[in-house]
Amino acid sequence: MNGPIVPGGRILLLAPHPDDEVVGCAAAALRAGDAGARVLVLYLTTGLPDMATQPPWRRRGHAGRVNRRSAEAWSAAELLGLRPVAFLRHPSRSLRRHLDPVRAAVARALRDHAVDVLWAPAYEGGHADHDTANAVAATFAGDLPVFEFAAYNNAGGRTNSQSFPVLTGAETVLTLDARERDLKRRALALYRSERRNLSYVQTAREMLRPLAGHDYARRPHPGPLFYERFHWVPFRHPAIDWTTGDEVCADLAAFAPRPPEVGPAGD
Repeated sequence: MNGPIVPGGRILLLAPHPDDEVVGCAAAALRAGDAGARVLVLYLTTGLPDMATQPPWRRRGHAGRVNRRSAEAWSAAELLGLRPVAFLRHPSRSLRRHLDPVRAAVARALRDHAVDVLWAPAYEGGHADHDTANAVAATFAGDLPVFEFAAYNNAGGRTNSQSFPVLTGAETVLTLDARERDLKRRALALYRSERRNLSYVQTAREMLRPLAGHDYARRPHPGPLFYERFHWVPFRHPAIDWTTGDEVCADLAAFAPRPPEVGPAGD
């Protein structure tokens, strides 16, 4: 196996939320499919926060919004040639509290579908659920090749799309051609319920690399993480994720030991 795209192989893509499979690696998945690989997707959360954390006027339509996110995911998967294998029902922002059942679900998917390669979001502080998925993937690094894909982060105090906060030299950079950009944009547009949250996503490139040797006891980068950007707000608005990076690090460090250093693709 010489990289994240394995001709004729089976790839399991971990999507913490429905839309992460498009944000981080739509073009990579298209190229894998063109090479004869089968790209499977395991959605780890509903993509929506726990209904109990929402204001009363938002709770009545919660089930319908969950169903809408699933339907959008199916449409995007069909467009990109992906195969959804399961939709876990954990609320968004809560994945770090469900580490053992999430790992069990990933292990089951790897076994049942004879997976060759695992893809997961980067440990970059974009979303606590992304970082959690990365730590879960790290526990399988001794069993099969694990790659991480960049989505977004706040390194340097600005929004960065499709770029890791720290480079290892093992990155594979995909420059999207016209077809890939078009399909990625169309897939993003299918997530109509998230269009305001996806406005930062760039479609010029994607970046993957072998899972780096992350120390989950340390924050992904200095300064406020992407999900901490609005922690200066003086009241606990329900639209803001009030999780702190220190809380996430404490949970992940207790769950996932530091994985071994992984060399560049092809090693």
